[in-house]
Amino acid sequence: MTWALRDSWTVTLRDLGHWRRQPWGLVIGLAFPILLLLMFGFLLGGAIDVPGGYIEFLFPGMLAVTMAFGLETTMTTVSEDVQRGVTDRFRSLPMSRIAVLLGRATADMLASVVSLAVLLVAGLVIGWRIHEGVGNALVGVALLLLLRFAFLWVGIYLGLLFRGQGGVMAVQILVWPFVFLSNAFVPITTMPGWIQVLSAWNPITATVAATRELFGNGPATENAILLAVVWPVVLSVVFATLAVRRWTRLGR
Repeated sequence: MTWALRDSWTVTLRDLGHWRRQPWGLVIGLAFPILLLLMFGFLLGGAIDVPGGYIEFLFPGMLAVTMAFGLETTMTTVSEDVQRGVTDRFRSLPMSRIAVLLGRATADMLASVVSLAVLLVAGLVIGWRIHEGVGNALVGVALLLLLRFAFLWVGIYLGLLFRGQGGVMAVQILVWPFVFLSNAFVPITTMPGWIQVLSAWNPITATVAATRELFGNGPATENAILLAVVWPVVLSVVFATLAVRRWTRLGR
């Protein structure tokens, strides 16, 4: 375990070094969710009437959507490493077989913490507020990072699975309808019946409902917090296992 953690931290530092040398990708990644928040909150929010105001309804959803959009960045980076032969060079070294994947995951989680902090500050500036205390708010932030951790492993697995820009572009396109098929932007009750069923089973829906409850930005939803834990844990276990197996079989 010590060997694996040491190797993983080395890979993490390698990924963090890329951000230091090429900061614009990180800057754009931080600015994009703020732009979406302003666009939906002020350009479209006037047409949506929800209790407490649309900004407070929207903001927890935007936090969860930002965690899901990180899937694309992770997948793109992993896919590029495979195509350029970086992954093969790592595989040839006497290092833990999970170190590259775990290091990638750690680096992306650190970036997610920064992104989440920036977005929280932006929300406070435009009028979003916490109404259930700091303790509950921290639990909500933890649930958001847990969702990010799950989607991170989905991105790692897809990055190892698909070769070339075609697969990456397909996933980038499909992420958008997936996040919109949730309660992030509008209440589920406004959707057609069959879409409500699909939305209710969306992992993002559970996290959004739980964070709204914990932040005090919406009514409590039955089992929302439980589902916001169960969904990410299940996704993490399944896709982390698939990613490690795929990693060990590369080149065969």
